[in-house]
This record gives sequence, structure tokens and C-alpha cells, in this order.
Amino acid sequence: MKKFLTLVILFVALSLNAQNRATPDQIKTNDGTAWVQPITHGSVVLSWKDQYIYVDPYGGGDLYKGLMPPTMILITDIHGDHLNKGTLDAINTSNATLVVPQAVMDQLPDNLKTKAKVIGNGENMDVNGINVGAIPMYNLPEDETSRHTKGRGNGYILSMGGKKIYFSGDTEDIPEMRNLTDIDVAFVCMNLPYTMDINQAASAVLDFKPSIVYPYH
Repeated sequence: MKKFLTLVILFVALSLNAQNRATPDQIKTNDGTAWVQPITHGSVVLSWKDQYIYVDPYGGGDLYKGLMPPTMILITDIHGDHLNKGTLDAINTSNATLVVPQAVMDQLPDNLKTKAKVIGNGENMDVNGINVGAIPMYNLPEDETSRHTKGRGNGYILSMGGKKIYFSGDTEDIPEMRNLTDIDVAFVCMNLPYTMDINQAASAVLDFKPSIVYPYH
């Protein structure tokens, strides 16, 4: 009996460890509920209807245990906390479409290139019934010292169920962000010296006025 109880306790502990993540939030859309699951750093998982969207999967496969495999993966940039090949290898990408900028496509392993679609700043595409728009993400000033140059990476806007969800990627408070309109949910980065400080982020948010804001990264 003691051995049985020990095994049960061990199983529960392992399960809890795999599920040791924040409780997902619910966002009501015009077509069902979207679930927002924070993972770590700049990594988020969205689920809506039968779609499971991984944004910049990073941190190792264990962080994604117990979640449905992705049907779409958005990657914003080439840095290892966004394009993380170890994490991509560890999760089930068999049914996933990757949406990436060209700089990321150039660095993907061959087995993932066949699943990937390239989108550039200012472009849109439909993936599994979700419209994906790409907007710039970059540092200011735009010079040779910039860690994130304009045109290399993408911020993303997902349109789903009548809602627009924005992921800033690694950026500062650029005009393209400030001029956004009708954003329902915004994931806005704050991480000096790579992105924005709290004052830049707050100032930008006051300009484009999203209904819900998640500070991330």
C-alpha cells in the first residue's frame, strides 16, 4: 500500500511539474473564446477553436508539456529567445505552419523550412482561417548599433473572431506601433537595453489604446 501511494504521489508531482504554469486567461471573441497561456519571457500560446498558436516558442520542451501541439508557430526574429531550435525540436511540429520573416527562414533547419511561410513587414496572409499581418519591429535610433534592424523581424497582428491581437516582438516605441488602431489585445515588450523601458511602453500604449495590455519579454 505504501509503495502504491508513493507511486501515486510521484505521478502527481511529475504531472504538476509539467503543468506548473500560469492559469490561462480567457478572451471573448465573436466566435468563441480565445485562451491566452503565458509560457515564459516572450513566449505565449493562444488557443481558439481548433487552432493552437505558439508565439516564439522558447525555454525547452518541458514548458509545453500538456498543451496541444501547435497548428501555427509565429517567430518574430533570429535571436535565440525567439528562434530557438532546441525548443522547436522538442515540441510536436508535425501539423504546424510556421510564419516567419525571411531572416528566420534562412536559419531554419531543412525539416522546418518545408512547413514555413515567409511574411514581410506590411504583408498579410491567411493561415488556417486566421489573418496574420506583419508590421515592423526595430530599435531607435536606426543605426549600425541597433540590435534589431528595421525589416529583419516582424511584429504580428492576428485577426480572429472579430478580435485583433498584437505581438510587438523586440521593438521600441516606433511610429508603426503608435499608429495602430482597433487593437483588442496587445503584448508589449519591456526589456532594457534590448527593447523598451516602462515609460516608452506606457507612452506608446497611451497612443494606440489597446483594450487589454500584457507586458512581456
